[in-house]
Amino acid sequence: MKIFLNAVLALFMFINPVSAQNNTDEDSGRILPRMASLRSKLVNARSGPGSRYPIEWVYKQKNAPVEIIAEFDLWRQIRDWEGSETWVYKPMLSSQRWIKMTNQQTSNIYAKPEINAKIIAKVEDQVIGKVEKCPEGKDFCLIKFTSIEGWVKRDDFFGVYPDEVIN
Repeated sequence: MKIFLNAVLALFMFINPVSAQNNTDEDSGRILPRMASLRSKLVNARSGPGSRYPIEWVYKQKNAPVEIIAEFDLWRQIRDWEGSETWVYKPMLSSQRWIKMTNQQTSNIYAKPEINAKIIAKVEDQVIGKVEKCPEGKDFCLIKFTSIEGWVKRDDFFGVYPDEVIN
């Protein structure tokens, strides 16, 4: 009987990894959901947690931010900046924090974390930047793009939770 119950539990965890984990990432002990980024320029997005599942598409932008929403063994279910959910192999993800601009128009980069601060540059939709910090109580994060660092409104990008503090 015990073997049967263990098999049923294992099947349940395979079919529904989020429910089985009670919002705790049992593989790494980290809370779900959480943000991460793509480690490579080519990351296969699969329909399920394993190499036997078909590839649905391939991500082609290194450092693009994703949200890890579930785990199963060495596979992570992610949600991307467009809301698509898929599975990727754990080594293809990084814990480094990056953002992706999602404002369909250009966004301002400010000298200070204030809407009235001097605009030092503009950044286009889909551009990737590295998160330097997101202070508590501010609607801005300090983002480093290739050659420019400045403050960007949180509403203009994906990769940081609305009230998240990053020092």
